[in-house]
Amino acid sequence: MRRKTMYRKVLMLLFFINLIVILVFSYMQMSRSIPDNIRIMVGENQDFNFNLPIEADLTVDDVDVISVNNKNVSSNQIKLNFNKPFTIKASELGSYTINLKLFGLINFKQIELGIIDSMELMPSGSPIGIYVETDGVMVLGTGVISGVDGLNYEPALNKLKTGDYITAVNNITITNKKELIAVIQDCNGKDLLIDIRRDGLKLQYKIAPVKTANDEYKIGAWIRDNTQGIGTMTFTTKEGEFGALGHGITDIDTSLIMQIEQGYLYSADIMTIIKGKKGVPGELIGVINQNDNNQIGSILKNTGQGIFGIVNENYNKENEGVYLPIGLKQDVKLGPATILSCVDDEIKEYGINIDKIDMSNSGTNKGMVISITDEELLKLTGGIVQGMSGSPIIQDNRLIGAVTHVFIQDSTKGYGTFIENMIYNMQEE
Repeated sequence: MRRKTMYRKVLMLLFFINLIVILVFSYMQMSRSIPDNIRIMVGENQDFNFNLPIEADLTVDDVDVISVNNKNVSSNQIKLNFNKPFTIKASELGSYTINLKLFGLINFKQIELGIIDSMELMPSGSPIGIYVETDGVMVLGTGVISGVDGLNYEPALNKLKTGDYITAVNNITITNKKELIAVIQDCNGKDLLIDIRRDGLKLQYKIAPVKTANDEYKIGAWIRDNTQGIGTMTFTTKEGEFGALGHGITDIDTSLIMQIEQGYLYSADIMTIIKGKKGVPGELIGVINQNDNNQIGSILKNTGQGIFGIVNENYNKENEGVYLPIGLKQDVKLGPATILSCVDDEIKEYGINIDKIDMSNSGTNKGMVISITDEELLKLTGGIVQGMSGSPIIQDNRLIGAVTHVFIQDSTKGYGTFIENMIYNMQEE
């Protein structure tokens, strides 16, 4: 009898554990299916169909600004039913908060509703050479120094950390490695007051330099002040702004997004292609034409959604193309699309398929899973390779995003970011 009672208790426990797992999984799936932010074009109807048991309250100050299902609202608090299709239209730019309630009772999450201007961008797909200088000298890590006395020292241990930026030494502003090395060599063995920037905070440490057998002073830090590489231009605007890469420029050793002081775009020529294969990403090998005559723009921002700045006055004229309207993430559909890329001496449109759409913000530059379907591109590159990041994604004659990453285990597949995320980062002050 006792054994049967214990057996029932175990079954009940397993039942409740399974129920909790199902509820948590369902909650997470539901949360991922609803974006943290929604953007719609001013003056245009935007249709939504979430088909979820959720009710929402949208609060507005002016009842004449927003209409729902083509009807003007009569109250400043608008009710939305996410279990049925609905249409929203706004007559003015602005930002609003939508409060969601599961089954109309349980507070679920908040959505930011942004009303933005309609926009046309010129998709590019051209290869670009990228050169950036860091804002300060970036610390890659610290190490051991062998002193002139034969002993080992670690003067920067627990003071400098990976990702720090050295901005000044003894109140002398530092902008590059050459300046830092010169100040250290002139210290005559005296302690150095080193100013750093770490995660937005300003800190200062006293570090005692070590004299080596080569009669040099060192502080035991690996540093970098610039980087360069090949990428793809995503778009330009009629005003001469540009967006490229779809992801940030990261340091090759630390994988941290680099804080840049200045940067430049140059024309680039693709010389050869290393095809991608399982476990090994491919790469476009090119030459950066790094001279004044081939400089095509200036980089002003390096963000998780790409690099942004301005192109030279004649760039758009020399690379005149068709301006396309943008497609917001709720406009993106599973199925066929195309990308623009230059892997064979000219920009071509190649077929892809959008396999998965993630409307949430859990991975802002991984909103779409895409696969290369174009036989010509597969033959040339094996799929997505390094250097193709930023290739614009087009669907239904709208610019909807950019290629960002390749799947290491399957080079025919990768991620793409939504174009609205790139625009938001470009426009953010």
